[in-house]
Amino acid sequence: MRVDHRSFPLRPPSQNPMAHLPSSPAAAVPTGHRVSPSPHSCRSLPQLKTVLLSIGAAAGPPRRSWRGMESVAAAPTGSDNAATGTIAHANEVPVLSFSEVAERLDTFHASGARNQNYMAMYSSIFGGITTNPSAMVIPIDDHMVHRGHGVFDTAAIMDGHLYELEQHLDRFLKSASMAKIPLPFNRSTIRSILIQTVSASNCTQGSLRYWLSAGPGDFQLSSSGCTNPALYAVVIESPSLQVPSCCRVVTSSIPIKSPQFAVMKSVNYLPNALTKVEGEENGAFTGIWLDDEGFVAEGSNMNVGFVTKNKELLMPRFDKILSGCTARRVLTLAEHLVAHGKLSRVISRNVSVEEGKMADEMMLIGSGILVKPVVQWDDKIIGSGQEGPIAQALYDLILEDMRSGPPSVRIPIPY
Repeated sequence: MRVDHRSFPLRPPSQNPMAHLPSSPAAAVPTGHRVSPSPHSCRSLPQLKTVLLSIGAAAGPPRRSWRGMESVAAAPTGSDNAATGTIAHANEVPVLSFSEVAERLDTFHASGARNQNYMAMYSSIFGGITTNPSAMVIPIDDHMVHRGHGVFDTAAIMDGHLYELEQHLDRFLKSASMAKIPLPFNRSTIRSILIQTVSASNCTQGSLRYWLSAGPGDFQLSSSGCTNPALYAVVIESPSLQVPSCCRVVTSSIPIKSPQFAVMKSVNYLPNALTKVEGEENGAFTGIWLDDEGFVAEGSNMNVGFVTKNKELLMPRFDKILSGCTARRVLTLAEHLVAHGKLSRVISRNVSVEEGKMADEMMLIGSGILVKPVVQWDDKIIGSGQEGPIAQALYDLILEDMRSGPPSVRIPIPY
């Protein structure tokens, strides 16, 4: 087992974020002590020998390389399961020690099954930061895992600065309140934890993702058995930004979430995922949702914008959909284009499908794509069928804002 996993205890914030955590099942790590997998922290987690861990930070389900590890017995030759490497008999499943689990997590990571670089993770469960991706796990009995009782948000890392962290953090706390998840720490402590996690990662270009869950405790539906909510954060390295390219979208047949859940950024993203898959299955980038009245709502995880023939920048209202931080920033920055006569005005209102398809330009807007031009919706070509000047101008404005915007949207990271 590899011993030096470079784990970092957090510097003490204004209030001790671990003071309320119980000594069982996972004891808090005292300030100044190293986190996992030092002998001290391993002694505090004996239950992990018999509890399956879910791979954290969106690692996804096990892939074939995991099933085919030499240390796991494969199905006997000639059996129906031999081709897939699945377990044929219960007595072939090994019972693993904690160190063996850790070794296999290392092997899983080394196999290349993950296609993103995870630079650091904070977990309130072990009370610190680790930079070893193999240790980036969460308890399987966390209610965010088996009940979807959790919320999340994100912030871009650009040139060593966190972009719009304050705005995303405000939405994060609002989502937690709507999901009836109490805060484990106050806002300033959560903010400090997030900044320290990015600092420990040494990542200057990428994204920060963070989750708040009802916490681990049991497999019941109610969260009343969860002693404490749990906070997690992961830093993902992305050395370069996506170059904006034109795309096609289709109208989604997947039912849109009701407004109560659509305006909350919860981990219940199955409708979103299916809308994205449906789009891809139809040769498109994603699907577009319509609301209960038939108006344009949003994409799978992005907002939608249009440029009308009157040169208005038009977006659907946010009362039934997620209030995108990037979309709202684009609406603000677009006033520069109004001042220079490139747009007549910026407006948010109901948008019919017919009006949207007749627009001069259509675009998707979100933190992962910034501004992405849409040139075809279903069978209708949008505008000239090429990227429009307003979409390009808005992409340039948001990118410039990320690189040199005011302190209200850019927080420097103390590496």
